[in-house]
Amino acid sequence: MSGAQEQGLKLLVPRSGVSIYAIRVQMALAMKGLAYDYLPADPGCKSDLLLTSNPVHKKLPVLIHGGRPVCESLIIVEYLDDAFPGNGASILPTDPYRRAVARFWAAYVDNKMFPSCIGILNTAKQQERADKVEETLAAFGLLEAALAECSKEGEAEAPFFGGGSIGFLDIALGCYIPWFEAIGRLAGVPPFLDAARTPKLAAWAGRFRAAEPVIALLTAVDKVQEYITSVLYPKWNVAVTASN
Repeated sequence: MSGAQEQGLKLLVPRSGVSIYAIRVQMALAMKGLAYDYLPADPGCKSDLLLTSNPVHKKLPVLIHGGRPVCESLIIVEYLDDAFPGNGASILPTDPYRRAVARFWAAYVDNKMFPSCIGILNTAKQQERADKVEETLAAFGLLEAALAECSKEGEAEAPFFGGGSIGFLDIALGCYIPWFEAIGRLAGVPPFLDAARTPKLAAWAGRFRAAEPVIALLTAVDKVQEYITSVLYPKWNVAVTASN
């Protein structure tokens, strides 16, 4: 593993330890065999380092490489793959079309799938909650079909979106697995990753969770559930009160 001082890598992350996006970057760093300085920070208290490194969004995580910041988790993952081509396997597909497809679905997961899922908990209206559940289940159905297409290797079916090994879309979706499970528990709905409804995706999730380096990095579901109840619920309640 390349040393952090040698590579000049620093990762500025939320202190909570449950950040989907920080863990996504940590997975990419581990896959590339890169050491880095881990710098936990309080997102509620914008440090000078954060404001200097990400003056536009002022959000974590931020990767600092040789003193230069790279922001947004998916962009950071791509940057690591490009900046360290000789380290580990390629994270993004080499084929341009497959790269485009992986990016499309990664953006869909971030911008559509997860907002629908977390939205189940962020409403007290039963119809809105039911609609969010349906949207989320529909999204899982689309990813089931995407997995069948992305994992094709000739006549055979590979174990991951990235083929025979974990790739860009696996990381993009996989870091959400504990959150999907925690949200389902708190909402009192059947598991979203259901072997009867989405068998390929459910089997993929099992393989992903057990794979290196994921097994050491993926957040425990109980920890995510505690974070939602102790941190997010109070924030949402304040927002609702303020809007009334």
